[in-house]
Amino acid sequence: MGHPYSGQIVCFTPDEEIGHGAAYLDVEAFGADFAYTVDGSAPNEVEYETFNAAAAHLTAHGLSVHPGDAKGRMINAMKVLMEFNSMLPPDEVPEKTEGREGFYHLTGAGGNVTEATADYILRDHDAEIFARRKQIIQETAQTLNQKYGAGTVDYQVKDQYRNMAEVVSRHPEVVEIAKCAILAVGLPPVSRPVRGGTDGAQLSFRGLPCPNLGTGGYAYHGYYEHAVAEEMDQCVEILLEVVQAIAEKRPETQR
Repeated sequence: MGHPYSGQIVCFTPDEEIGHGAAYLDVEAFGADFAYTVDGSAPNEVEYETFNAAAAHLTAHGLSVHPGDAKGRMINAMKVLMEFNSMLPPDEVPEKTEGREGFYHLTGAGGNVTEATADYILRDHDAEIFARRKQIIQETAQTLNQKYGAGTVDYQVKDQYRNMAEVVSRHPEVVEIAKCAILAVGLPPVSRPVRGGTDGAQLSFRGLPCPNLGTGGYAYHGYYEHAVAEEMDQCVEILLEVVQAIAEKRPETQR
């Protein structure tokens, strides 16, 4: 860490699920060489491989006429988006994937015959496959525009964050500090690919290598979200060990 004003500093950010929670953190003013987010689950996890992530927003423009006189004329915007969804790989969805397998996830949809919208998130650990996912969104929309007429489907794809392993892999010492801290409290360190992201992904690409540590929380974003009090205590112990390890590092390793 090595902040000019104190040995260690802490920053609280909004929920990273919005995709840019740390966008306004001034990394230079923060003054650290590396950091850790605390946004994981089990206390013994050190996470540094995340999804590449993007969001896609689609708008379908239909043509509404009286249903009794609609043959050959009506274009139902809702059905156009249903057709769009049916053209995506059916097995590449969250409920059918695991590990490093990516997905298309329909997060919301609505509208009427005249206009309908749909929102997706795209995820993949592999950068090339991730790029292909974005391309498939574009190609699918273009196919429907050829079928129903130019401008029937508008789409926007916006990148959210990238796989921070690309950065953190160049700073193995940052991961090693965390693993040693976990060992110090009597737990075996574990690193798995994250099927999600953290603010650390964005911060890593802005020059602040930032692996993710556990919180003792589980089953996020559902009815069964919970935290284990004993594991929260272990997470605190691990953080204290991390701070102690950094404080004991030689001055030349800090700013």
